[in-house]
Amino acid sequence: MRVNEKCDVYSFGVVTMEVIMGMHPGDLISSLSASTFSSSSCSQINQHTLLKDVIDQRIPLPENRVAEGVVSIIKIAFACLLANPQSRPTMRQVASELIARWPPLPKSFSAITLEDLMPQTTVKG
Repeated sequence: MRVNEKCDVYSFGVVTMEVIMGMHPGDLISSLSASTFSSSSCSQINQHTLLKDVIDQRIPLPENRVAEGVVSIIKIAFACLLANPQSRPTMRQVASELIARWPPLPKSFSAITLEDLMPQTTVKG
């Protein structure tokens, strides 16, 4: 493996998810890497897993603007964890996203699934 700036971005995604989950996100990352939530995955984490079931259970569910921020940050973290390093954002892009205004949630925080947070990748060719 060649170490470059995309490794830093990946590490940022890991640390971000560790803070949000309250534990190392190894199973989540494995599920993300397994062809973006393959249905044959044995993991208990899949695309229909609710976000509220993944975040640290020791703290209350976020509400309002805090919930919008948590969702936005998790979207950024998921983009940083993409299996293909070329598909990951740069740290400059991550920083820009972090200072951007967070959009309102499309549905209640308790109804958001992990699939809702996955980056929409486009096929280049």
